Amino acid sequence: MTTAISTSWRNWTRDVAVMDLRSLSTPALVLDVARLRRNVARMRERARALGVRLRPHVKTHKCVEIARLQTEDPDRAVTVSTLAEAAAFAAHGFRDITYAVPIEPGKFGPALDLVAAGLGLRVITDDEGVAGALDEAANARGLTIDVFVKVDCGYHRCGVDPAGRAALDVPRRIARARGLRLAGLLTHAGHAYHAATRDERLAIAREERDVMVRLAARLRAAGVEVPVVSIGSTPTLTVIDALDGVDEIRPGNYALFDAFQATLGTCAWDDCALTVLAAVVSRECGRRQVVLDAGAIALSKDQGALWLDPECGYGRVLDLEGRDLGLRVTSVSQEHGLVSAREDEAASIDRLPVGARVRILANHACLTAAQHDSFHVLEGDRIVDRWAIHRGWSLEA
Repeated sequence: MTTAISTSWRNWTRDVAVMDLRSLSTPALVLDVARLRRNVARMRERARALGVRLRPHVKTHKCVEIARLQTEDPDRAVTVSTLAEAAAFAAHGFRDITYAVPIEPGKFGPALDLVAAGLGLRVITDDEGVAGALDEAANARGLTIDVFVKVDCGYHRCGVDPAGRAALDVPRRIARARGLRLAGLLTHAGHAYHAATRDERLAIAREERDVMVRLAARLRAAGVEVPVVSIGSTPTLTVIDALDGVDEIRPGNYALFDAFQATLGTCAWDDCALTVLAAVVSRECGRRQVVLDAGAIALSKDQGALWLDPECGYGRVLDLEGRDLGLRVTSVSQEHGLVSAREDEAASIDRLPVGARVRILANHACLTAAQHDSFHVLEGDRIVDRWAIHRGWSLEA
């Protein structure tokens, strides 16, 4: 177990010889940097207009270079999904980090190691017993750790019921603890990903805000200070009209976007910045199909918004210039992606001989990025750099 923020985390980011997509080995993760910058700038301006702090969730990309584009404050405040991400980003100068998965006792030691090394780390819980045990662990080491209370705003994955007794008891337990500081209230409206229309997303976004603002008022009336109200979700934050009473937002997917978000209407198709470069390795024109060298390990097995696009498959097939060929990856195995065409799409299959290269616009950018070690940075029609992806769970270098 590491006892300090490692300064020996290897920086895998390295310059690459300028090349084009035809000379890149496949499968490869391709990042359109112009689209990335545009997406980042748009959310930054949205946060300013809404009067909230932007704390991006870097689980989408796990990449230091992208997070630097997303953050402006000196401490480079971000949200992470693993303590390994926290350590990796801390080693690159990110000093204000929220670990947004409920903490459990097996992770007390690593989290407190990071605090002892000087990281401004915030953790979350919805459990009074965990808060008590974490207090004991922090006291035993003479440390204080900041803790958010996770609130269920309708997603029903985890979080205290905002109308229930635990919504008062858990914050009170943290507030009176010697080794803990109440950081505030935190939620995530993940159910917005299942909305069918913009109006549905807006209703969920308003509910997310209102649930949190009401609970914060309830706690303050009971004498419990609530320093920060923190909400998240790209689908809600792209439509919300006002955030009075909210202090910070934690969207993640907005930096890259994906086919799922475009199908929902959260973004335009030309906002999607992430594709997987693949090569045709087999073709059977009689069956109107080709096989790619990008399967589940390169694309993930996530499907898109099936209730809006039942034929979404495992990604849209684009040409090297990013134009949609009207084909989908219809099935995946470990290293194979099958593209099957209808009779009226046979001409598109005919254009793809063995060795042809295509780009796959995946359904879920977060899971697709997590399958790879690095982004190949595309500027115009050239690959100009390679940026590391910090994967895994262990804090050990």
